[in-house]
Amino acid sequence: MGVPPNGVAAAGRIPLAVVVVDRAGLVSHWSRGARRLFGTAREEALGRPVADLLPVSGALPEDDASAPYGPYDGLGPDLESSLDGRLFYPAAGRARLTVTDSDRIDVLWWAYPLVGPGPERLLVLAADAGALRHEDGGAGVAVERIAPGFALHTDFPGSEELARRLPEILPSMSVGESARIVAQVLELGYPVLEFSQNDRVPVTPDWGVPRRAERKARRERAAAAAESGEPPPQDAADEVEDLEYAAVRERLEFLNEVSGRIGTSLDLSRTIVEVSKAVVPRFTDVAGTYLREQVVAGEGFPEGVPDTTTMWHRVALEHTDEPGRWDDVVPVGEAMPFPAHTPFFQCMTTGEPVLVPRISEQLGHMIAAQFEKRDIRPLITGRSMLVVPLKARHVVLGFMILLRHPERVEFNDMDRATGAELAARAGLVLDNARMYTYQESVAETLQDSMLPHIAPRMSGCDIATRYLPGTLLGRVGGDWFDSVKLPGSRTALVVGDVMGHGLNSAAMMGQLRTAVQTMAALDLPPAQLLRNLDDLAQRLGEHYLATCLYAIYDPIASELEIANAGHIPPVLVRAENGHSDLLDLPTGAPIGVGGVPFESVRVRVAPGDRLVMCTDGLVEVRGEDIGVGLATLCESAAHPAASMDDACDTIIRALAATFSEADLGGRKDDVALLMARLNGIEPEDVAEWRIGHDPREVHRARAAVREQLHVWGLTSLADTAELLVSELVTNAVRHSHSRPIDLRLVRGDTLLCEVDDDDHTLPTLLSAGPLDASGRGMRVVSTLARQWGTSRTTSGKTVWFELTVPRRSR
Repeated sequence: MGVPPNGVAAAGRIPLAVVVVDRAGLVSHWSRGARRLFGTAREEALGRPVADLLPVSGALPEDDASAPYGPYDGLGPDLESSLDGRLFYPAAGRARLTVTDSDRIDVLWWAYPLVGPGPERLLVLAADAGALRHEDGGAGVAVERIAPGFALHTDFPGSEELARRLPEILPSMSVGESARIVAQVLELGYPVLEFSQNDRVPVTPDWGVPRRAERKARRERAAAAAESGEPPPQDAADEVEDLEYAAVRERLEFLNEVSGRIGTSLDLSRTIVEVSKAVVPRFTDVAGTYLREQVVAGEGFPEGVPDTTTMWHRVALEHTDEPGRWDDVVPVGEAMPFPAHTPFFQCMTTGEPVLVPRISEQLGHMIAAQFEKRDIRPLITGRSMLVVPLKARHVVLGFMILLRHPERVEFNDMDRATGAELAARAGLVLDNARMYTYQESVAETLQDSMLPHIAPRMSGCDIATRYLPGTLLGRVGGDWFDSVKLPGSRTALVVGDVMGHGLNSAAMMGQLRTAVQTMAALDLPPAQLLRNLDDLAQRLGEHYLATCLYAIYDPIASELEIANAGHIPPVLVRAENGHSDLLDLPTGAPIGVGGVPFESVRVRVAPGDRLVMCTDGLVEVRGEDIGVGLATLCESAAHPAASMDDACDTIIRALAATFSEADLGGRKDDVALLMARLNGIEPEDVAEWRIGHDPREVHRARAAVREQLHVWGLTSLADTAELLVSELVTNAVRHSHSRPIDLRLVRGDTLLCEVDDDDHTLPTLLSAGPLDASGRGMRVVSTLARQWGTSRTTSGKTVWFELTVPRRSR
């Protein structure tokens, strides 16, 4: 390497020794540079204790010719401590080694602890300090930067992992710069030293700033020289200012680098991990993150300053100690309050960083008292501690406890300022993640409240549903499904899709679903219901557009009546042969277009057939033919399944696999899926009678019901059923007009009784007094029935009740 006339290596390279030490303190890698510097062959060095190969005989004296490497004076532990395994953070220094009985080598050294699952635990670099001297033997001028560098290839196991992690363990450099050095060194097979007159960035983790005592001594020497009339030490004051400037600049680079590493996601858990990993080991050796209980839960919390009752969750703990040392004592996930008169309480109430240069025995005991049956004093006593608040918009969300090992330089005022700025940036990122989590929780709660909780069994059919939120605009959309109990043991099945995403679509979905529920209770035919829904949507606003599929299943007649408003057609899977087909329905226009007629189609079905209704988010992906999705839907719907839930999951998995490659951005639209197995009701489970308007018909109705229940083996229900039938038939005889009264019993999971008449007035519960002649009938029905209700029909009304069938009779 050439040296300029002024003695400063303006730019050049000098070989470095690279030594890797394993957990047992034995050498696992010994580079060619190490062989040249220390004279020991690689074969002899591998497997030997590193302390034997690098015997430290002392530090370089200040008057040594190779001493002027200012940025390293007095920084970091000595090399001997590092080799003994007492190093927990990157360090650098100068040392004198005795490699033979008579030979001494003065070296500059760097040591980096390695963490992870591999056996390597320490990386040591060393350079010949004498090689930096002037050719004539005189002392060289202090260099302004000495930085080790690395490249792509080396000859020890785990080199790929080491090369990947070197940018993280070189403490003074940006990721891009350290990656460039990685690319240089390992390609050569040994590292290099770089020198630069114009770039002063220290390598050590202590930011390269001389200790206060050292700065003070330099100023005193300069003042003494001025008083005696002697010239001041050359550039003494300038050197201190330059070093302080370099330290400030490096801290800014550190903060900018950390800012780029956190906030890559709005996921709260991932953000917490990013914040913790960003500061260890470069800034601290231990980082524990605590958040308010409500922040972790994604909830809001009351305004005001936290107090001794506020619960704080330990959400992350990152450290450079041996694996598992902290896990049992301070496990992640623990929640606890913090008492007053502690640094943590002071930080969370004032919102300002709290610096404890060293944790004394007394303070360590006070902190340890918070942990029942666990003594954390060995983990914290003697360490330097900095507690920084994680706050945003003047609200404390949590705090970080930062600890440095006793061997490492204490936190100082500049560290406090750096920690405060780091916490402010991290707090804002955490608050964004918290608000996103909170809003997403609110949106999902709203969505869930709008979707019905459908019973798995209706009269004559089994039902299974799935709802999958989309990935746009807070995971809220306008897809919905529903089922409505209708007179005559029929069931209305509904699937709809409001166009668009977000809260507006969800709100419109809630309105339309309520309207469908209301109109279904009027027993409107499917085409008429969609017609009325279309009129309603136009009254609500011109931007209200939705598709809807409405079907009525009659299990006694084994028939489906379906109308479509611009929705994708349903799939009918035949139980007889397992074939599945899209039903050919008139498409119709979406709800809200207006002026377009809707048509109903009747489809004969058989017991065991399955009807599958879904929204287009399941079968359609942007840029792909919807026919592919519909074909996959038909095929997967026909696949045998052990249960209805399994059948739904099979469909979803099949569609997800079909579009996994095409839909690179994930499913954007929400999905509603409803599957109904049409079991039907056997004729022998249905009994019907026509009742005249004569009051004497009430007795005939009671006798017919009792006899039928005896035939069905439901004699235990006869007394109750007879009484309730008497009340309903009596009301129908009193209030009906000309059309005969229909009485129907249906045996299934429950005993259903329906009474139809041509009166449109629905009965209600009345408060009957002791002397009132009427008003008690429906209250008796309400008290004794498992469930009861009324609904309007095109010709009048239906009043019904259900009784629980004994399990052995089902």
